[in-house]
Amino acid sequence: MKKCSTGKKERHQGLLELVFTWPIKDVINQNLYINKSHTSDKQVNEISETFTSTADYLNSFKVPLIEETRADFCSGLESVGHAPACEISGIWLSKNYRPPKNLYYEISTKKISSDDVNNHGLHYEPESGDIFALTNLRPRSIADLIKPDKPLHFAYVSRSSEENEVKMEILSSEKIDRELIKAKNGRIFITYLMNITTNMRIWKALNPDPKSKNLGLIQKVLQYNSLVDDECVNCNSEESCNVMRSSDMFNCLGSFGLDESQKEAILSSISLRKCLHQEYKVKLIWGPPGTGKTKTVASLLFVILKQRCCRTLTCAPTNVAVIQVAKRLVTLYLESLTYHTYGLGDIVLFGNEKRMKIDDHYELVDVFLKYRVEILEECLKPLTGWRASLDSMMYLLSDPQARYNAYIAGDKETKIDKKAENGANVVATNVVKVDKERTTTTKKWKEIINKSMSENKKENRKKGKGKEQDGKTGDNEGDNEGTKMEVMTFEDFQRNKFCSVADRLVFCAENLYTHLPTSCLPLDVAKQMIRLVVLLSSIKMKSCVEMVVIDEAAQLKECESAISLQIPGVKTAILIGDDRQLPAMVQSEVLKKKINFGRSLFERMVRLGKKKHLLNIQYRMHPSISSFPNRQFYENKIVDAPNVKEISYVKNFLDKGMYGTYSFINVSGGKEDFKKGHSPRNLEEADVVDRIIAKLFKDFYCITKQKVSVGVISPYKGQVGLLQEKLEKKYTKHKENFCINIRSVDGFQGGEEDIIIISTVRCNGNGSVGFLSNCQRTNVALTRARYCLWIVGSGSTLGNSTSVWNSLVFDAKTRGCFYDVKDDIDLIKATPAGKTDFFGYLKLEKARWKVVFSNDFKISILSIKSVATQKRVKELLHKIADGWRQSDSEKLVHAVTGYGAAYELLEQYKVADQLNLAWTVDIVKDNSHYTQVIKIWDVLPGFRIPNLAKNLSILFEKYTVDFMNSCKYKSFEGQPCFLRPKFINYEFRQKYIYQKYKQCNLEKERISLWYGNKYKGKMVVKVRDELNGLDMLVVMSGNEN
Repeated sequence: MKKCSTGKKERHQGLLELVFTWPIKDVINQNLYINKSHTSDKQVNEISETFTSTADYLNSFKVPLIEETRADFCSGLESVGHAPACEISGIWLSKNYRPPKNLYYEISTKKISSDDVNNHGLHYEPESGDIFALTNLRPRSIADLIKPDKPLHFAYVSRSSEENEVKMEILSSEKIDRELIKAKNGRIFITYLMNITTNMRIWKALNPDPKSKNLGLIQKVLQYNSLVDDECVNCNSEESCNVMRSSDMFNCLGSFGLDESQKEAILSSISLRKCLHQEYKVKLIWGPPGTGKTKTVASLLFVILKQRCCRTLTCAPTNVAVIQVAKRLVTLYLESLTYHTYGLGDIVLFGNEKRMKIDDHYELVDVFLKYRVEILEECLKPLTGWRASLDSMMYLLSDPQARYNAYIAGDKETKIDKKAENGANVVATNVVKVDKERTTTTKKWKEIINKSMSENKKENRKKGKGKEQDGKTGDNEGDNEGTKMEVMTFEDFQRNKFCSVADRLVFCAENLYTHLPTSCLPLDVAKQMIRLVVLLSSIKMKSCVEMVVIDEAAQLKECESAISLQIPGVKTAILIGDDRQLPAMVQSEVLKKKINFGRSLFERMVRLGKKKHLLNIQYRMHPSISSFPNRQFYENKIVDAPNVKEISYVKNFLDKGMYGTYSFINVSGGKEDFKKGHSPRNLEEADVVDRIIAKLFKDFYCITKQKVSVGVISPYKGQVGLLQEKLEKKYTKHKENFCINIRSVDGFQGGEEDIIIISTVRCNGNGSVGFLSNCQRTNVALTRARYCLWIVGSGSTLGNSTSVWNSLVFDAKTRGCFYDVKDDIDLIKATPAGKTDFFGYLKLEKARWKVVFSNDFKISILSIKSVATQKRVKELLHKIADGWRQSDSEKLVHAVTGYGAAYELLEQYKVADQLNLAWTVDIVKDNSHYTQVIKIWDVLPGFRIPNLAKNLSILFEKYTVDFMNSCKYKSFEGQPCFLRPKFINYEFRQKYIYQKYKQCNLEKERISLWYGNKYKGKMVVKVRDELNGLDMLVVMSGNEN
């Protein structure tokens, strides 16, 4: 690479030219721009809150942007061994090749073979704006790039390959030896490092033409003066607002279900735009989590469209945010249209088609710029477009007999007709089929036109082949067509031609009034499309965008906002965001230290005292979830909407209290692990999260089949990676209805799920929580859930910290939402390290008897440290489950002789010295039948048997005689010591189930009420015995409530 230049010459270089001058040692030097040195006269300084001039403002971001670019470049170099890569298959000089600076080449690439020793990464498909390394060996680490004997170039993708194209254009930092790939074993590898597109756009915005007339908004935000910069008093007066409220606009907003704060935000934005007392205006709309920012933005844009206020540009820092706004706006607009899709041309969506995943959002295809251009191009083609189709129809209807005579005489059809029929995909030999399938729906014609365009592109790629081959192919096609074509009658011919041309006219008409803006196609013309041909020759577009709306503005670096604030004609900026959530991400460690590079324009204006309009009603979180963030981060300014207060918003996905709407699950035995990289992990917490989701899948989804989405959040990349390893592939077969989304806090901003599980990771004795203490990061994590928020972490570590987490732990304990992981035996790690999972290897699924375990047994078996004893219990359980029973002489009965009911049912089998297995026969529902099962109560010393027998006796005494007899019934299988379970049919169930208990006692810990109805004047209640997993029908006496 070239040596780094200095002085005035460097100031005039573009950002890309500057990047190409960096040697690798400078790229990896974090202190390169901390102080001025012999390699650079630039130095990073703190970005001020106010500025004296436009130059002062723009210049303050330049060096930080260069430093951020260096950090991005450095990150790419450090991870080069794992980066996507490919191989150059061909290289040519570009038409733009102008040495010594403009070293443009055209290249084609191919995959690195899977069995190639150089293949140790993902396949790379270069995109515009990428910077990559060109090497003769695939680099395994940054050390391979520094070796002096290895040639190394960096290159920038100036034009990526389009669809069905092979070549792309690159700009290289140095000349490339093109003979290298022609030599024996000569190869050139490409390894991805970074994408510089955004930074180059920012750089361009920071270096405008000094004579530019588009800096008015930039001058407006240099400082803040409450007397001048607040919203206009005259235009925001009570009288003016009342006029707005009484207008059709306000009535229109009422149909959207907007609350008062959202309506006022929209009306004040429209009013601000109309204000004549200030030339340049800026408005802040503050939207905390769940308050409907996207809905408000879409409604604002809808009103602007309907009122034809001005041309407006809407942008956001992420593709997801843009897509959400666009989908809401298009949905609102389509519902309001009177004449089919006429008017949709006023909305244009543009961006990177692949990254925006437009194919996944069919409703946005009509407004996506790339598709719109292709459709309009097809509609305006001279041979197959609107004009040609109209001419064909007029000619057909003016003298149909002459057309038919020409057809019979074998006259060749005109190029227009031939081309049109091919484009419309008409099958001339099946008139009935054509008539039945002819449709005016946009969707079908989109499929036809996409296919046509795809075929045209393929044809263009074949143009380089010999003319003889093309001619021969054409002759063959003509012969085949002549042999296969059947002669039609005059009526069939007329009908076929009419359908063909009519379909083309319908297609062109629909797409023209769908995709052309209303400024180009007035309503009267849309009603009389025949006049469109004349109109199209005089199409004129409106001039300039007047308003810019920036969604999620608090996530945007201020220097990024400079791009949209300099759009020609823009005089009003509406910034919508929340400065109390996470700001933009900054790569450079230098810039994270009070430089303010990640600060947004929204945040700076708030700090200077500019008023922000608050959206004060949240529609996402259950009140028990929103309670703490509202108090901690928003001074209780947020109100819960009626929908989240309804009983139906309470979702009991799992039974236990710790799985309510809000809970903190304490994992005290965890350990933070920094061994793999710098990002900590906590294996114990990951295991708990894994078990919670497994429990949710088994006990909720598999039973109810109800759709549920679960978000798993952790602030640390190490923990996110660990959780993804554990969980992502487990539930892929059910991802449509049981969706698991695992991301960092930063990656989850703007998202929401039914259930959120947070793994906090940190677990130490000194209360150190690192960057977990960041209030903005905590706010985002706590406000993503709709129905349930379960926080998994160390209560002692977080409680002893001096961060917001101290308050959260205290709040959870105060509200009775603090639980220990031991409260649910299913979450306890099965056995100490090195031992096998007792229940995981038990495998009783194929046994004769179904076995049910109590929580007491689960706790006891895990507390047994002897592997031999656990093995003996397993063997005993297998024998019991297969039907084996002890003989009467072997039974232990002395301990329960004093307890009648327990004496009749309780069995005790000896496991080891002083250790017995206690169990009974119970009856549970199994599919459509009820059957006897083995209920394992505990494994315990003999001296504790009387206490267990006493408790069981109290329970058994409530059983009816019929139920007890059903439990005691024995069905022998060949031998006296082998039994098989008894299955009880539905009719017998009606006889005894509702009589299981002599007296129905609705104890909260045991029985839950399901529903009730009248039966012969008495209340029949269905209840569930939680202890035994049994459903019952209980006939109440008539006095119970």
